[in-house]
Amino acid sequence: MGRQPIFSRHGDVHGYELLFRGDAGAIEADERGAYATSRVLITAFTEIGIEPLCGRGLCFVNLTREFLVGDLPLPFDAEQVVLEILETVEIDDEVVDAVANLVRLGYRIALDDYVFGLGHEPLLELAAYVKIDVLETPAEDLAATVERCRKYAGVKLVAERLETPEQLDLARALGFDYFQGYVLGRPQVVSAAALSPSRLARVELLSLLVGPSIPLARVVGLVTSDPALSLRLMAAANADALGLPVKVSSVHEAVLLLGVDRLRDWATLMLVSDFDGADGTDGTDDPGTHQLSAAVTRARMCQNIAGRMDLPPEAAFTVGLISAVAELLGQPAADLAVRLSLSHDVTEALIAGTGPLGELLSLVAAYEASDLPMLLAAPLPVEDTARAYLDAVAYTGQIIAPRARPTA
Repeated sequence: MGRQPIFSRHGDVHGYELLFRGDAGAIEADERGAYATSRVLITAFTEIGIEPLCGRGLCFVNLTREFLVGDLPLPFDAEQVVLEILETVEIDDEVVDAVANLVRLGYRIALDDYVFGLGHEPLLELAAYVKIDVLETPAEDLAATVERCRKYAGVKLVAERLETPEQLDLARALGFDYFQGYVLGRPQVVSAAALSPSRLARVELLSLLVGPSIPLARVVGLVTSDPALSLRLMAAANADALGLPVKVSSVHEAVLLLGVDRLRDWATLMLVSDFDGADGTDGTDDPGTHQLSAAVTRARMCQNIAGRMDLPPEAAFTVGLISAVAELLGQPAADLAVRLSLSHDVTEALIAGTGPLGELLSLVAAYEASDLPMLLAAPLPVEDTARAYLDAVAYTGQIIAPRARPTA
């Protein structure tokens, strides 16, 4: 995704506008619809992380009508996010009422590319920011628009699309509060390796979450069967913007802390955000299926051995899962652990290989590498380790193979 800084009058970074990019080499956004917004939200909260993108600054996210009126969810708290209402959104009573409700919930609103007389005036009383395109607005109209907006005491003005020093000087002279544009900083493309969850897994998750009763064990089982889905939901649960009181160490904790409504919202966004690359299959031809199976097998093996070593089985599953997924992504497990903000014992095992969970992970790695001397020196009999592996293989076959098999 792209991010472009927004500066204060003193030259400090006030926040970043997050921008959709179709690939790492894209300079301009090629979409501004619901798909683009969904991709930005999924990438920011569950793949790259808000803190690596924006630090403690604000993140400005463009929203389409679907998100404003509740047709698509906003599964995050208001603390660090500013919701930008695109100039293309038609303003009617439904939108005004929906925006007023978002403001009551604590969200800050920005009007993007504001032009007086195009119908967005009912939102001025609700807006925290008004962004005005300096490049496309004649100087005399610019001054008049600033004067009109200054009648609303709660509004901060952002001069956007500043491309020359002269435009920056003009914006300063007119009293703008914040500044954005190429003359100050071009959008930077930020990339991170990520797995894509099985489309069928997301559909199944949604179906479980919309019924009259929620089968928690089945929800947890479904999430843990898909490494990418597991990572996304643990990252969402640990995101600072969610305001949750503790760091999670397992999928089970993530499901409990997020709750049904948040889980449903994230699953919905994942479906919307990934539909552009849909191939109409259910994963049967995915060349990564074998690798994902190996990741689940390692996680399950860790969980099995944990029961014999008096360790928390769900945290052990997480350690095995994260270590395997890090290998799939070609990055150190330590980097992934930091990005996900996992609990201390899980992070310690992944970063330094220490602690009881670190010893467990070393044992599993020794078995995978057929390191017999290390296996013989381990506190667990070799036959117990072998049984843990065979059970893990059977487990993985039961939860992944049925989903990968074509149906009539």
